[in-house]
Amino acid sequence: MLREKIKEEIDKLNEEQLQKIFDFIAFLEFQSKQVESSVPLWQKLTPAERAKDFREWVSQLPKSGVSLPDEAFSRDSIYEE
Repeated sequence: MLREKIKEEIDKLNEEQLQKIFDFIAFLEFQSKQVESSVPLWQKLTPAERAKDFREWVSQLPKSGVSLPDEAFSRDSIYEE
């Protein structure tokens, strides 16, 4: 019912008015995309999807055996004497 009434009203509009309606619709679409993009990816994904995404990220890390030196793990190296 509402859809038909809107169609009837749109048919009565001139080009300038139609352009304003079109601009408004484009603005609404833009706004809805902004809301979607403001939600962080991790909140959109299921736990299984997050785990899969994390594993894919880890698989892209360099596979070198280089690690930090032992001194880096020592608490004594944190504090100056």
